[in-house]
Amino acid sequence: MPQGKKNIVTGLLVMSGFMAYGFLLIYLRDFAPDKAAWIADYADGKHFEARLAHVHGNLFALLNIMIGYLVLRLPISAFSARWVSWLGILGLLMPLGILAEFTLGAPPYFVLIGGIAMLASIAWLGLAIWKSNIPLTNA
Repeated sequence: MPQGKKNIVTGLLVMSGFMAYGFLLIYLRDFAPDKAAWIADYADGKHFEARLAHVHGNLFALLNIMIGYLVLRLPISAFSARWVSWLGILGLLMPLGILAEFTLGAPPYFVLIGGIAMLASIAWLGLAIWKSNIPLTNA
């Protein structure tokens, strides 16, 4: 599979999962039998982390789609393309780590690893594009 394609595929699949998770959160807030208790605790603890995971899951999925598209379309080195791609996918550990923290009691290491990996991926991609011979203007 070409570098970048796996980011697009992974990003779209992860995004669909976190979108479905968003529908669960809407159900819990608006339609569940104990919705009053959910609303009362909406800004605290597990409820806050649930929304944080949903938002970051969709953001990081979208970033993977963007990373994949740019890696496929722009003439960056194969070395950079491979690392940017894999670091982007590794970045998905952040929202998955947030879910694991409040559902399984996992330590925050996955959140940190994922956040650092995504930051490194985006920064590396920016530097790779800057160093490439791509004209960034139409002139």
